[in-house]
Amino acid sequence: MNIIEYCKVSYEELVHKTTWPTRSELMNSAVLVLVASLCIALVVFVIDQVFQHGMEVIYGLFR
Repeated sequence: MNIIEYCKVSYEELVHKTTWPTRSELMNSAVLVLVASLCIALVVFVIDQVFQHGMEVIYGLFR
């Protein structure tokens, strides 16, 4: 298959066989990704703070 045929087949699939989300579905997905990202960032922040406090306690014992 040459590159021109590949492009034609890809275009046909993209135009006729692909189901695109509605604006509402897209907004719901974007909000879900935003909330999940914020939750993961919060968990990483909390873990970082716990480790930082733990290291301060451990290093404080050796001073």
